[in-house]
Amino acid sequence: MYVNNQKGKLQRLLETTTYPAIIVSFLKWIVLGSLVGLLSGTASAIFLLSLDYVTITRLEHPWLLYLLPLGGALVSFQYWKFGKNSAKGNNLILEQIHDGKETIPLRMAPLVLFGTLVTHLFGGSAGREGTAVQMGGSLSEWLGKLLKVDAVDRKILLICGISGGFGSIFGTPLAGTVFGLEVLAIGLIRHEALIPAFVASFVGNIVTSNVWGITHIHYAVHEFPGLSAIVLGKVILASILFGLTSRLFSQLTHFLKKGYTKLFANPMIKSAVGGLVIIGFVYIVGSRDYLGLGIPLIQSSFTENVSPFAFLGKLIFTSFTLGAGFQGGEVTPLFAIGATLGNALSGLLQLHAPFLAALGFIAVFCGATNTPIACFLMGIELFGSEGALYMFIACLVSYLFSGHTGIYTSQHIEVSKSKLIQVDAGTALGAIKKDRRQQLDSNQGK
Repeated sequence: MYVNNQKGKLQRLLETTTYPAIIVSFLKWIVLGSLVGLLSGTASAIFLLSLDYVTITRLEHPWLLYLLPLGGALVSFQYWKFGKNSAKGNNLILEQIHDGKETIPLRMAPLVLFGTLVTHLFGGSAGREGTAVQMGGSLSEWLGKLLKVDAVDRKILLICGISGGFGSIFGTPLAGTVFGLEVLAIGLIRHEALIPAFVASFVGNIVTSNVWGITHIHYAVHEFPGLSAIVLGKVILASILFGLTSRLFSQLTHFLKKGYTKLFANPMIKSAVGGLVIIGFVYIVGSRDYLGLGIPLIQSSFTENVSPFAFLGKLIFTSFTLGAGFQGGEVTPLFAIGATLGNALSGLLQLHAPFLAALGFIAVFCGATNTPIACFLMGIELFGSEGALYMFIACLVSYLFSGHTGIYTSQHIEVSKSKLIQVDAGTALGAIKKDRRQQLDSNQGK
């Protein structure tokens, strides 16, 4: 009885006074955010070390590419047999933050880790952000169940998992913070999770870099052009192309996912056929440059001239890999697509190639994820603040011209990108085409 009375007094005190409640909340999320950061940072470090190993192994043994169909079938079998709703990937985490009623299983972490490593070992074109975000989300869900948090705190923990995974995998704690807040919905940022997300991203990055000794790749831009109307016009034109390219990537990837599934109901056969398609592309193109993460393509974009169609090659390879059900993220390939496109545009626009490569790096990613502020911050963290104005413009323009498309179909639209485009608040990106088809059918029926 005494203990209950004391709890009641404490609760009334926190409800009637401001600063004690703020201090308690602050300390609580410092602890919880740090725990998520510790878990996600450690998971990212293990993933990055393993990813380096399988990538080196693939490069040393080119024949591993011919096992890509078998590897894809194996991963699809595991998801079909043991994955349950884990196959939804990043979209599952977004759905649960948007009042979803499902749970995020802890098995998602090892499944996506294994699946992504298999993809990269055998030469699939994929990224790493999806793996980090899913591991962070599943681990934060497990932590929430362990601590028996309520529904509101569960959502904040999941946002922490996204931020912790993203910040630690790329070494960009500020971008990771805002990405977890901004990716949920177009036109809305969840400020109640700002401090927890920052703590998770910051601690996650510290754990990955300082505790595990992981070094992240950074790219140098030694020259930014002076501000002028001509340069601004060229940057805006390039940014429009970056936005349209991200739109092409998103729509092609979603189209291929539906097409593969429609043609091959069995997920193992679907992935095996997808692996054969990638092998065929390698022989058609006559190059293996578009396999894996695409980091060599990114590095070349900042140091030399690359093929003017390199961005299209990476886009096609990645869309067909992910469309066939292989595991991995989209973000690092998007970096490669944007950087190579920027490099290709440098000759046409008569601008410094590394400068446009840097803008493309963040802008194509921005258009595909609808996260302009996070991408702008990533640009500053990776390339410095000297070109901040250009990077901000590139992100804003790409964000606008990508339209209501994106790689995450469960991302909501809270505010339309144009008042001339009527979209109900809370509509998921994946539901827009369905609604338009139904409206078109209805109009034709009339």
